[in-house]
Amino acid sequence: MRTLANIYWLGTKELRSFMSDFVLLGLVIYSFSLAIVSQAQSNSQELHNAAIAVVDEDHSELSRRITHAFLPPYFQTPELIGQGDIDHLMNNGRFTFVVDIPPNFQRDVLGGRQPGLQVNIDATAMVQAGLGSSYIQQIVSTEIAGFLSHSEGAPLSPVNIAIRIAFNPNVTTAWFTSVMGIINSVTMLAIILAGAAIVREREHGTMDHLLVMPLTPFEIAMSKIWANGFVIAIAVALSLYFVVRLLLGVPIAGSVPLFMVGVVIYLFFATSIGVFLGTVAQSMPQLGLLYMLVAVPMNLLSGSATPLESMPPLLATIMQASPSTHFVSFAQSILYRGAGIDVVWPEFLAVAVIGALFLGLSLLRFRAVIAQAS
Repeated sequence: MRTLANIYWLGTKELRSFMSDFVLLGLVIYSFSLAIVSQAQSNSQELHNAAIAVVDEDHSELSRRITHAFLPPYFQTPELIGQGDIDHLMNNGRFTFVVDIPPNFQRDVLGGRQPGLQVNIDATAMVQAGLGSSYIQQIVSTEIAGFLSHSEGAPLSPVNIAIRIAFNPNVTTAWFTSVMGIINSVTMLAIILAGAAIVREREHGTMDHLLVMPLTPFEIAMSKIWANGFVIAIAVALSLYFVVRLLLGVPIAGSVPLFMVGVVIYLFFATSIGVFLGTVAQSMPQLGLLYMLVAVPMNLLSGSATPLESMPPLLATIMQASPSTHFVSFAQSILYRGAGIDVVWPEFLAVAVIGALFLGLSLLRFRAVIAQAS
């Protein structure tokens, strides 16, 4: 009971110290609010509300069908313009796409002469341009095929492909990047806050004060782990509810309490890494460099940015030893697919076992550094 009391009161000291450090406090607030919003809204990988115009020189039923096929939310309502206005309006950035339907287009299609249809694209909007060109090609091909099947009685394709997109029906990038932003911030801040707590004690000279008190290295380390983990867990819960669900409108399919249990288990691993790096680094700049060497590759290879299936088999196998990989896996299963404990318990167990090993190594390293300092 005395050990638990010491860990608790030392942890409250860490919380007060954190609240007085406005740089770290601002980093936590920014990472779980503005950074999530920015990542979700500025990294769009789908076509949305693209400005499009149509030059209809044919004035036929087919040209009207093609014009009316460009619908929100992918395109704005098409505007009809003259052929002489194309260069002027595109140079002014008024339209990203201009579709020019030539004269006698319908007649040539019916005659099987394969007429040309020009699509002018403003490629300064690189993502929109690349995605929009394929969208336009598919829309025009679909409308021509439908028109020919009704006009000439041509049989439709014998195969009707029905595409069902699960968990993210509109393939909205924000649904993925917002949650993955939170997951990556958990790893980043857990390492930085726990490591900074050790470095701060050393730089301020308060580590000597702790050494003369009736405290063990285990109590000192665990107080920093639970206090910083508590800050991140609260930030994750608030960010999920207020930023992801309310502000960005991303639906959470699964149980948030179950996900938070997994976050707490993972935080024991991430904060223990921070404690370990804090015992190695002699200053905050050194801690930042060590973080770049450890956490950045761990995040990039965890599956949050690139699926493990797309990695070389050997690398994917090695990354199974990283709790961050299992963290991303059960986070996606719970929040996206609504998985329960019966599905994610192996991932929870893997994170707990590997995290316990790293926690033991960190405590041994911390005890050795404390012994040298004393």
